[in-house]
Amino acid sequence: MSMTFDSRLKKKQRDQLWQEYCGFLDLSIEEYMAIQERLLLEQLEMYSHCSLGERFFQNGVPKSMEEFRNTVPLTTYDDYADVLLNKRADMLPSRPMVWIQTTWESGKHPIKLAPYTESMMDTYRRNLEACMILATSDKKGSFSINTHDRILYGLAPLPYATGLFPHVIKGDLTLDFLPPVEEAARMGFGQSSREGFRMGLEKGIDLFFGMSSVIARISEKFSLDGGGAVDLLKFSPKMLLRILRAKQRCRAEKRKPLPRDVFTLKGFVCSGTDSRCYKDRIEQYWGIRPLEVSGGTESTCIGTETWNKDGLVFFPDACFYEFIPEAEMLRGMEDPTYQPRTYLMNELREGETYEIVLTLLKGGAFLRYRLGDMYRCLRRKNERIGLELPQLEYLDRVPGVIDIAGFTRISEETICEAIRLSKLELGRWIALKEYDEQRRPYLHMYLEVPPESVLSDAATHQVIMEHLSVYFRYVDHDYQDLRKMLGIDPLVVDILPFGTIEAFEASHGRHLRAINPSGYDVIEMLRMVHPRSFL
Repeated sequence: MSMTFDSRLKKKQRDQLWQEYCGFLDLSIEEYMAIQERLLLEQLEMYSHCSLGERFFQNGVPKSMEEFRNTVPLTTYDDYADVLLNKRADMLPSRPMVWIQTTWESGKHPIKLAPYTESMMDTYRRNLEACMILATSDKKGSFSINTHDRILYGLAPLPYATGLFPHVIKGDLTLDFLPPVEEAARMGFGQSSREGFRMGLEKGIDLFFGMSSVIARISEKFSLDGGGAVDLLKFSPKMLLRILRAKQRCRAEKRKPLPRDVFTLKGFVCSGTDSRCYKDRIEQYWGIRPLEVSGGTESTCIGTETWNKDGLVFFPDACFYEFIPEAEMLRGMEDPTYQPRTYLMNELREGETYEIVLTLLKGGAFLRYRLGDMYRCLRRKNERIGLELPQLEYLDRVPGVIDIAGFTRISEETICEAIRLSKLELGRWIALKEYDEQRRPYLHMYLEVPPESVLSDAATHQVIMEHLSVYFRYVDHDYQDLRKMLGIDPLVVDILPFGTIEAFEASHGRHLRAINPSGYDVIEMLRMVHPRSFL
């Protein structure tokens, strides 16, 4: 029986722990691809004995990585929905231990379900523990995580994938969660985050693992009383001394207190869409650079930054990775019959942007699955830290989806349904993701109101804003959390003269995408409406 993480920490086997959990960072790209191919072929063998295999292996079971990519089509959740939404475990390559839930942005169903097998859970645990090691590391081979470190955990609970973390490490790595997992399960997400922060003020915090947008909001609202009544008897002497010193320092410097005035974290892990927009602010608040990790409901945990915190490296044992170049992806959006070409990890080009395609390993359900996430290859290798593997940066969702701070995924179907329910008389519209002066994301809609509409000119803007906000919250339940949790108004509306979009398309000879059109096209369209603003 293998030793637990806790046992190895107690026996001071830190070198062995580093090698076991972070040794993949020493792989050459050839060794990395060999692992990818071996695990892919194992997955295909499992898949060949299930009903889903019959669905996707119509030309026979692929015998090689090349044959797999040439004969199995790219897939989306639609290809699995009838099986997964009905939890048809008998049709899967391996029996699930748990079903994980997330939002389905297509608007066809309220949720997506993804099955996790025992082997997937083991890999998920090991890779998350590798993230915790790297979060507390400032150089290769060195880290400071310990048994019973106090961790403030600001991620959504089960049935969401992030809620698995406390459960998969149980019995292997002992961390003291703030608040305790059982108590957090009885609270709402926001209440749990606030309670954990209050407990951290009393006893201290060693580690923080949370959604970047939520961390930034909590940090902005930081106060030395924890946001509520203070019972000094519950504070440790060490924390009381820190708080008193922080108050004196902030008074002398005539500024509001920041978390870094009180807490000295060993490690900080952040996740979620738009992390790159929040990380600098988080570092300013806490005095420590957060380690970004990447993953999702269907994919599990797939990537982590190194001790340098300058780019994601993908774990070789979570998924088999393919990448669609941006130009190929856009061509496929214009022509749904086109099958985009994919590249492998060893074929990525520095500076180029890709849509990721995943095949789940260890008995997972998804083959050549278009997750809907975009990455940029920062570099093919990092000689400065001795890394032979590519490092990537998470950018955003694919252009057809607007993800706001990891809370909501808005598609064309979502907006059309909100407009239909609102009964507003609107013409053409476009919607795109933009950022305010604090780099917080929001949904910006440009829309037209037909001349025959009953909406009066004076009331048009306010009525549209109010109606659309109400029905976005109705269609997408996560939408309402944006204002409550992050303190942002996620919707901005500008009204265009009727016929503007059609006139742009006629003059430029191309169709304007409804969701996330080209920024250049939007500027050109606005130039037609307000030419003086662009002189």
